[in-house]
Amino acid sequence: MKYVIGAVLLATLFVSCKNKNAKIVSEAYTDSLIGNYTLSKAAEINDKDIQFWKSRIDPKNPRQVNESKYASALISRFHFFGDINDVKRADSIYNAVNKTYNNTLAGPFVALTSTAMLQHHFSKADSLFEKAQKLGVDKFTLNTLTFDVNFELGRYNAAGIFLNRMKRDKDYSYFFRRSKYDHFSGTIDSAISAMTKGASLSEKSPYLEGIALSNAADLNIHAGDLQKAGDLYKQCIKLNSADFHSILGLGWVALVGDKNDTLAEKLFKFVLTKNKLPDPLYKLYQMAQQRGDKTLEKKYAVDFIAKATDTVYGRMYNKYTIEIYTGILNNPVQAEALAKDELTNRATPQTWAWYAYTLFEDNKHDEAYKVFEQHVSGQPLEGLELYYMGKMMKGLGKGYNAGEFFKAAKKNQYDLSPALEKDLEKNLEE
Repeated sequence: MKYVIGAVLLATLFVSCKNKNAKIVSEAYTDSLIGNYTLSKAAEINDKDIQFWKSRIDPKNPRQVNESKYASALISRFHFFGDINDVKRADSIYNAVNKTYNNTLAGPFVALTSTAMLQHHFSKADSLFEKAQKLGVDKFTLNTLTFDVNFELGRYNAAGIFLNRMKRDKDYSYFFRRSKYDHFSGTIDSAISAMTKGASLSEKSPYLEGIALSNAADLNIHAGDLQKAGDLYKQCIKLNSADFHSILGLGWVALVGDKNDTLAEKLFKFVLTKNKLPDPLYKLYQMAQQRGDKTLEKKYAVDFIAKATDTVYGRMYNKYTIEIYTGILNNPVQAEALAKDELTNRATPQTWAWYAYTLFEDNKHDEAYKVFEQHVSGQPLEGLELYYMGKMMKGLGKGYNAGEFFKAAKKNQYDLSPALEKDLEKNLEE
């Protein structure tokens, strides 16, 4: 009998080792994904919608419905292919509708609120939604957009009140926002559960299901479960071949999970050919870090900065440009200016942490610590901000505090760029 038990244990050990060495993202899957790429059905339908509603617009007799439907379809195309000009065009259309009706309709202001948030103009979104409310909005719109605006502006108590007003056991919108709130509160398991629940309530909409599952994948990366994240991203891509966020996410799993920078590079460059946002350039900058190629890292950092700081993107990429300016491009003055500008847009614990860190990097140590004490200390932070505060505390000679921040950042290590993660490990070993 002991030999049977030994054989079973040996077989179990073999399977365990095999699973441990298995790659989350295979080369065969990647080659198939890229080689067999076709435009998703949802994107094809959206293109037909754009042409249909555009053809119904009469420039000599401007109205609301056709114009608003056309603008909405342009926003949908932006979500597929990342052309920011689609958002700008939609904004112009909604503003034109407002002009036609002398700012008497709530609908265009509601739409402009959403597009403002999409572009990270959160203070502007707040003022736009105030105008919509004065004209009258339905209860659902009131609760969802009030939550969204307050949450992005860091008014978390107010956001929580409106989240509770939305609460329904079978509502996609509620669970999507519940997940965001739980993530902020630090209850990551609840956040994942809520987002997964939201996906199951997508009313047979592959597009909405994919958005929720992609967000659930992001949350699993945050929690350190790369296998689960990879599985979810693959599920999203199956639902929508134009889900370039999930393809980038899969590349990230290949990079930091499988340590396969070549496969990650292939996925990132593929997205670069299909999607117009700066995101794949940022991922390629991170890929070069993992590879240890400083020349390539700087090239992609410069390319990303050149695109992401174009005025058409507003403040959409401040978080990432600050990282690069305080890193390989070594321009803390510019980083500080961006962080200060971000505070006029949204003053949250995260953005105050960016500002404190950029002040520290710009050798304004006393001012940096004052900002930390007043606006950051004791507040919930993400992995990047925890790392920043650890670096700052270490530089200020506060070793114990630095160690605590570094330990907390370690829990979200896969949220960090490879160079930052390596530096985090180094600091934890000291």
